This record gives sequence, structure tokens and C-alpha cells, in this order.
Amino acid sequence: MGTVAITFLIMLLFLESFNPSFCARNRNISCIQIEKRALLRFKQDLKDPSNRLASWTNDGDCCKWDGIVCSNVTGHVIQLHLGSSQDASHAAHERSKLGGKLNPSLLDLKYLTYLDLSNNKFRETQIPTWFWNLSSYLYYLNISRNQFQGHIPDLPTMALPSVVIDLSSNNFRGQLPRLSSNVTVIDLSNNSMSGSISHFLCYKVNEPMKLEVLNLGNNLLSGEIPDCWKKWPRLVGIKFCDNNFSGKIPSSMGSLTSLQSLHLRNNSLVGEVPSSIKHCRELLTVDFGGNRLSGHIPPWMGGRLSKLIILSLHTSKFNGNIPKELCVLSSLQILDLSHNNFSGNIPSCINNLSAMVSRNNSHDKIFYRTSKGSFFENILVVMKGRVVEYSNTLKLVKLVDLSDNNLSGEIPKEVTSLVGLQSLNFSHNRLVGRIPDNIGAMISLECVDLSTNLLSGKIPPTISCLTFLSHLNLSYNKRITGKIPTSTQLQSLDASSFLGTELFGPPLSENSNAVTFSSSAGEKEDGRHDVDWSFLSIALGFWFGLLGTLVPVLFCKSWRFVYFRYLDYVLHNLYGIISK
Repeated sequence: MGTVAITFLIMLLFLESFNPSFCARNRNISCIQIEKRALLRFKQDLKDPSNRLASWTNDGDCCKWDGIVCSNVTGHVIQLHLGSSQDASHAAHERSKLGGKLNPSLLDLKYLTYLDLSNNKFRETQIPTWFWNLSSYLYYLNISRNQFQGHIPDLPTMALPSVVIDLSSNNFRGQLPRLSSNVTVIDLSNNSMSGSISHFLCYKVNEPMKLEVLNLGNNLLSGEIPDCWKKWPRLVGIKFCDNNFSGKIPSSMGSLTSLQSLHLRNNSLVGEVPSSIKHCRELLTVDFGGNRLSGHIPPWMGGRLSKLIILSLHTSKFNGNIPKELCVLSSLQILDLSHNNFSGNIPSCINNLSAMVSRNNSHDKIFYRTSKGSFFENILVVMKGRVVEYSNTLKLVKLVDLSDNNLSGEIPKEVTSLVGLQSLNFSHNRLVGRIPDNIGAMISLECVDLSTNLLSGKIPPTISCLTFLSHLNLSYNKRITGKIPTSTQLQSLDASSFLGTELFGPPLSENSNAVTFSSSAGEKEDGRHDVDWSFLSIALGFWFGLLGTLVPVLFCKSWRFVYFRYLDYVLHNLYGIISK
């Protein structure tokens, strides 16, 4: 899946240090000379193509150098901000990245508590052992989005409370490190960490941890998720997606009553959703897609998890009916139940999903508050046939995907009340009846996929009102008939959107009906495609006949003589006719 990591928005974090006037406030404070020399030695081993560290000179006061924050009282260097900004253009951003290697002179910064080297170009650099000694006195460590390599040792001793560690998007390998109970945020996503996580989660099982955000996504971790979550009572966000976890979802996860975000996507988890999860009433995101989970959707998901904004259970083995209790989720913006074995009708109460009823023009982000600030949520969804990751603009996404199930009955007319919906996908089911006449009321729709069903009748004229519509697929509904309504959007679509129907008119060409009907004839009642044997027999006859002629010509000398003599005779006569 691509690479997915929690993006941190640190709000009101270390406010004094981030004050834009910190240089002015340090005007009467000069840096400590031993620390100045240490910084200059550190600079010598760095590659700085954009000359970001031009202010770092022998003549200057290091407390006024770019990226340096000193104590207002002692003059000691307390913060080092050398992360590369992503606000500039791509070319300028790439030039601004630092590289080279890490000099142990950093150890001479005895009062350093904040270190940010994120988003630079330390290409395939092995993290030296001495570097981890710095972590004992830091409350913020961010070396994410580099290419650092090596193993991460245990980090059990951290003197300061409430520590943030971001080691994501590197090439770290080996087992997870054991952590100090003072760690509040740890992001190890997008690395190559492997093995079990039992030693990590169940370490000092009787000592409650302060951890609030745990991101282990996109690694090589395996084995069962341990059932020792009671020691992690402060957890707000968990991200275990894109690993190799197996077994069941542990029931002790129900003890995480502060949990707001739970991502277990793309693993090999089995069994049913444990009933203990109903105690996690603060949940805003449940992302269990891409596993082997089974059973019914628990009806309590609607009543107990009333704050849900995102519910993603795609590509698993869930079955049964879609419970009408989900209709009470008034904050739900993304409902993805695709690629399962759900049956029965689509609940007519779907119009009660009130967050999808209104259009959202807000540029707010979906984020979750912790004691160290907030972090953005992100999710993968299928939009217009492509897998897309949303994070900063996730608040604007409203989607219902029930595709590839065994749903039957008609499309409920109540669905047209969801005027804020951007994407509606009911494809690959057994739906019957007509497309709702009032579909044109869903004015925010950009994507509609109703393909491979048993729908019938004409396309409602109101569909021409969907001015944002850029993707429509009605293919393989052989009982949909009539002329395609005239509108700029529909005529700009690909003809394949209407294949296997009895529709006519632009964007279909005049002779496209023959192709459409033959495609429809090769389709079974359940939407699957059968082989057109008459076409196949003609094609096979042509090729066998051609081979029956070419093989003797290629391998038999007498046949070649006769063939070329006859060809010469034909060409000679043709030349005579033309010359006359």
C-alpha cells in the first residue's frame, strides 16, 4: 500500500521555544564556546548544497545561528531544528536537504533536549551507536524520512517526561526496541522492523505506560497481536496496518477507553470483531480492511461507537445483512464494506447518515488530540477506480462503497438524500430495479459505479444535473435501455462505461450496439461472463485454415514452388489490367 504514516501536527508544543522572537530574546545571551565548537565540527561532516548553515561561522554567536535555540537563562544550546521544510517547491526542497554523516560532537551538547533532523538526505547512513545516548535527555527526537539504517537498541531510560520519538520512513531493521514509560508518542512506521511484538507490548506488564500514539505501520512484523493492552490505558491512536499479523483481535483492546483511531488494515487477522471493542466509545476511525475477519457486523457498532467518522471493513469475509443500526452513525463520512459476502437489501435508513446529507466546504482536518498536540488521520479509499490516500483533505471526503458483495433488492430511493456524497459504488452485486429517478439531487457526486448488477429501465434524465460527475460506470446491466441523456459530462465519458447494456447515443458510436449486444449475450444472469462459443469457433477456424496453408509453404519445397508461381501469375495479370 503504499506508504502510510501518521503525520504529526504538534500544537502548542514547547511554545516558548517556538516563539518567532526567540533570537531577539537571546540578544544578551552568548552561546557557550565548547558548544559552538561542537556545532562547527558537526557542520564539517554535513553536506549542505543550499548553504542552509551559512550563518554557522567562527565569528558568529551560535545562539543566533539558523536552527539553533539557546536557553534564555544559561545560553546553553537546548534545541536543534535541522529538519528540511516541505513548504518550498520540489526542486528547492530537494536542494535544501542536508546529507553527509553524523559527528559525535553532538554529545558535547549536554543540555540538548530537542533534535530534529527529519526529511533530509542521509543516504543509507548507519546510525552510530553513540547516537542513541542522546535520547536519554531528549523530549523530542525526529529523524524521520531519511535513509538511516541499523538496529534500534532498547530505550528504557529517558530522564524527561512525555517524550516524542519519530523514526519513521527509514531503513531500520530487527526487533522493536523496549521503551521507557515516559514515551508519549512513538512512530516506527515505514521501516523493515520484523518479528513478534510481544516483548515490546508486554514489557513490564505491571507498569502502566504513558504512550498515547503507537504507529508501527508498514513493517514486517508478524505473529499474533498480544493480549496485554491493559498496561497502555492512555492510547489514543494505534496503527498496525501493512504488516503480517495473524490470529484474532485481542479482547483486551476493549480496555483502551481513550482510543480514537484504530488501524489494523492489510494483515492476516481472523475471527470476529471482539465485543469488548464496544467499550472504546471514543473511536472515530475503525480500519479493519484487508484481513480475513468473518462473522456479522456487530449491531452495537451503531449504538456504542456513535462518534465514528470512518468505518472500513473492506476485503474480508464478513457476511450477513448490513445492520440498520449503522444508520444512526450521524458523523459517518466514509463507509467501506466492499469485497465481502454481505447479503440482503441495502438499508433504506441510509438517509440517516446525516454527515453525508450536507455538503462540506470546510478545510478542517480530521485529527486527534493528545497531550503533546494532535495528529492527522489518513485513510486509503478507492475513488474513480484508483486507490487514493487522503490525509490533509480527508475532512472533505464522503464515500459509500458496498461493491463486490451479494446484495439484492432495489437501490433505495432514500440514498438520493445523501447530497454531500462524492463517491457511490454499488457495483458487482445482484441489485435489481431502476436507477433512482432523483439521482440528480446528489449534486456532489464525482463517481458513480453501478456496474455488473441486474438493473433495468432507462437512465434518469436528472443525471444530467450532476455537474461534478467525472466517472460513471453502468456496464453489464443488460436490461438498462434507451438513449443516454444529453449532458457535457456523460458525452465525455468512455464508451466502456456503457458496455453490456442496451443503451445508444453518444458517447457510443452508431455501430456500437452490435458490440454491446454480443457482450450482453455473453453475460450470465448473475453478472458473470460466459464464453461466446460461436465467435470462438469462427476465430479458431480462421487460424487453423491460415496455419494449414502457411505450414506446407514454409516447410515443403514443392508447395513453395507452386505458391510463388501462382502468385507471379496473379501479379502479372493484375499489372496487365492496370496498364490498360
